[in-house]
Amino acid sequence: MLNLNYKIVCSLIDENSSVLDLGCGEGNLLRLLRKTKNVKGLGIEIDENSVLSALQKGLSVVQKDLDKGLDEFQDKSYDWAVLNQTLQSTKDPELVMSEMLRVAKKAVVSFPNFAYWRVRFYLFLKGKMPKYKKLPYEWYNTPNVHLLTISDFFEFCKKRDIKIEKSLYLKRHKVASGFLMRNIANFLSEEAVFVISKN
Repeated sequence: MLNLNYKIVCSLIDENSSVLDLGCGEGNLLRLLRKTKNVKGLGIEIDENSVLSALQKGLSVVQKDLDKGLDEFQDKSYDWAVLNQTLQSTKDPELVMSEMLRVAKKAVVSFPNFAYWRVRFYLFLKGKMPKYKKLPYEWYNTPNVHLLTISDFFEFCKKRDIKIEKSLYLKRHKVASGFLMRNIANFLSEEAVFVISKN
């Protein structure tokens, strides 16, 4: 069964566009985008084993640390940048977001929502850092170094004049959107996916 997150990201990307996949892992999303949307894509990944795995799939991938910027890429050189489930694991999310919006006309950003009600209740009832299917790590080995919520992301974008063009909220294999959902998404959504651009 295809990952719902991947389905959503693919539905947002235009056919035949150029895509820069930031933190692409083993390249599964990039491969899917190439197959379903005929994109011309490049992946960036810091982990050497993941890079090798992506290269073995025939993908174009560069090993690089996103927290050091994207100096080698010109302004608006890509139609889309994708930061899928990666923002919370960057050391300098402000730099990564700024660079992403410099090199791409539009961007897709997704992340787990740490204000989801199950996360809140887990912490409240057990007094320990939450651990469940979407957040399977222990506190000491998690790649998530900047925990954020949907409300945090809206505030971040507003302060930096980043336009949120679309927002989608995921909960238990379902997708919701719209103004009414936005008001309760911070509590009810496990994950959020945004389309953003620079004003």
